[in-house]
Amino acid sequence: MTDPTQDLLPEGLEDRLPQSAAAATRIERAMLGVMGAHGYDRVRPPLVEFEQSMARRMNGVMTRHMIRFVDPASLRTLALRSDMTVQVGRIAATGLADAPRPLRLCYAGQVARITGSKLEPRRENLQIGAELIGRDTVAAAGEILELAIAALEAAGAKGISVDFTLPDLVETLADGPLPLDAQARERVRRELDTKDAGGLVEAGGAAYLPLIHATGPFPEAAEKLAALDSTGVLDTRIDGLRQIAERVKGRARLTLDPSERHGFEYQSWFGFTLYAEGVRGELGRGGTYCIGGSDEPATGFSLYPEELVEAVKADEPLGDKLFLPLGHDRDAAAALRGKGWRTVAALDEGDDARSLGCSHRLEGSEATAL
Repeated sequence: MTDPTQDLLPEGLEDRLPQSAAAATRIERAMLGVMGAHGYDRVRPPLVEFEQSMARRMNGVMTRHMIRFVDPASLRTLALRSDMTVQVGRIAATGLADAPRPLRLCYAGQVARITGSKLEPRRENLQIGAELIGRDTVAAAGEILELAIAALEAAGAKGISVDFTLPDLVETLADGPLPLDAQARERVRRELDTKDAGGLVEAGGAAYLPLIHATGPFPEAAEKLAALDSTGVLDTRIDGLRQIAERVKGRARLTLDPSERHGFEYQSWFGFTLYAEGVRGELGRGGTYCIGGSDEPATGFSLYPEELVEAVKADEPLGDKLFLPLGHDRDAAAALRGKGWRTVAALDEGDDARSLGCSHRLEGSEATAL
């Protein structure tokens, strides 16, 4: 008796059937096409690296997600990549160390996690992104955000939303107008993460309460954030946010959650999260940071379009198929493929055009509708 479980896939992994695979392929090509058109050159790091090297550049962030195993050749521990950003940083710091800055790179590939979460059980993802290496200025952040929005638009995303954050906000305020010791900072960050006003007061962060309310549509939230800072320590950051917002005005709905930290563990002064209508959860995030293992500044984003694929796959066209009967004109078939036709050649007399999903049949040198 056949074991009904022998073909089950591990939890969090799935096959992509033709319609879904076609959508994923189109989206990847569209996004990379936009990045290439804006001067970003593609790099392709390996799927597997030495665990120690990858972990060192992660600065301790997300290393728990890596799938590890022993290399039979070197007997050293290898790891499947869980994030391609650190690999691009390694390439920039080694093979492209002498390349002129700013360096514009893009990438696409699969990443894997050892386990999923309750909110995101998927353990394999397509990651597509771009990195502007050598700059973390307002101009760089504006270019990167524009590029991320353009990539989502090219992929077919509608109703794009961008949520801004300032990852180092608590540190900046705690070092200046709203001083906190190291222990209190961590408590305040934790309560801000949960937006717990009562807990924030108990943690000694009563002065930080306005941050909970400085959220929402960008113009109003930015005004509330500016009102919180009486010393002007946030002036350059708020001005930078406004400049970036102006560059993408009208192309996306803009909001601000200045104390949001989830997913921004290694970003510096600026971060953003991307969403789209009809797509579950976030589509990606980005911001400014320093390349792991070095002090070189960079600005970039990573998109995870799996949920976008799920949202659009039902309407993804596979293209008409042209049935080629036995003894067909091979030159005519080649010419039609050059025009974009997809051909399906008969292998024997029993092959039927309709059952093979064909909409046309080659008659002589012409495609005839069935």
